[in-house]
Amino acid sequence: MQITECRSCRSPSLRIILDLGCHPASNALLSPTDDLSQESRYPLQVAFCEDCAMLQLTETVPPEILYQRDFPYYSSSSPALLQHAADIAERVIRERQIGPDSLVVEIASNDGYLLHNFVMRGIPCLGVDPADGPAERARQSGIPTLTDFFSFQLADRLVAEGREADVMIANNVLAHIHDINDFVAGFARMLAPGGVAVFEIAYAVDMIQKCEFDTIYHEHHFYHTLHGLLPLFMRHGLHINDAERLSIHGGSLRIWVSHQTGRSAGLRELVAMERDLGVHRASWYEDFSQRVSNLRLSLSSLLRAEKNKGRRIAAYGAAAKGSTLVNSLDLEPGFFEFVADANAYKHGKLTPGQHIPIVHPDHLLESKPDLVLLLAWNFAGEVLHQQAAYRAAGGRFVIPIPRPRIIEPDEVIHEKRFALDPQAPQRMPAEPEIEMLASARGSTVPTAPRAVSL
Repeated sequence: MQITECRSCRSPSLRIILDLGCHPASNALLSPTDDLSQESRYPLQVAFCEDCAMLQLTETVPPEILYQRDFPYYSSSSPALLQHAADIAERVIRERQIGPDSLVVEIASNDGYLLHNFVMRGIPCLGVDPADGPAERARQSGIPTLTDFFSFQLADRLVAEGREADVMIANNVLAHIHDINDFVAGFARMLAPGGVAVFEIAYAVDMIQKCEFDTIYHEHHFYHTLHGLLPLFMRHGLHINDAERLSIHGGSLRIWVSHQTGRSAGLRELVAMERDLGVHRASWYEDFSQRVSNLRLSLSSLLRAEKNKGRRIAAYGAAAKGSTLVNSLDLEPGFFEFVADANAYKHGKLTPGQHIPIVHPDHLLESKPDLVLLLAWNFAGEVLHQQAAYRAAGGRFVIPIPRPRIIEPDEVIHEKRFALDPQAPQRMPAEPEIEMLASARGSTVPTAPRAVSL
């Protein structure tokens, strides 16, 4: 269904800034026995609201298609995410001084990877997630979880049952909500007067500046900036009190929201940075489409050149962003021999669109393809560490974002965070910035600064 007005402020003033054509639902994995000719595709366009500055998709794919009962994403399959979750849980416990008499509620709690940290400390929790598989796994781990979509109606029912939240957490879900006003109204209803809600979201400033177009897919209805979020929360009596930039997922934003007014210095600094860039004006996005086209062309040209040399090519990371990237390259079926992924649930299935077989990561060393396109480039450090044996055997990786580059087997990758230059916001860095989310002795996540100094 195509929208005709802004999902947030209801304005009809929408301007399309990027059109990626038609794509399948990014997490709709297929079985080799499925009728592949019946796979559905949907327009994938991004529009800018000229009244409230909200970036959003123009097409709404029904949630029953996007979030199937066998939804394949399990957060606990990533060591980096487990450590990231443990870090924020410890911080919330320390700063909010919550304990056995508190209630922590996580929306889109998946398999309980984050709430587990609170349960282990004896803090009452409740998870809410619509996907049967991850929610059941959370319950099996001792984490109370409702299998449902969060809404104002659900929040109202839970408050009537006496479950008002001292802390609410919603990581990487605010972009997924079609009726975002109902969703935020649910937080306003369920959050205790002195409580705090913590959101983590992919940051659209990073997406635009680094040309991270693969983060665009049908599950992501929105691409958030503070200029788009501030009026949304205020509309429902909530206020963003603090914000900080994170390096995870190629660039994220963590915001702290409550019923109280007041803005931290870090939040004011980030709002000013956005204003200086011009993210509240359509003109800031005008060349994004051309830069995406250039990146797609350069990546497909690199891969075709390697293929023409007789190279065997595979991929790593059968996640949603990989679906957008692969299906944007216009490569013939069978171009990739397979895609490796650590999620055991996906093994034996096929990716949407290109129908690439999904295998265990050990298959890289067993099969020894000449080149691997790293679709999970946002976890490059973790993957390159895990695949040290394959690299030692001569395996090479292609990092596609922000510009395609081959990582040679003997190349040393150093930890490096994204550094954004406000004086040259549209310029791609000369070398890709690679997050090292796993150390040589185990998974660690670097502590992110509260805000970028600009």
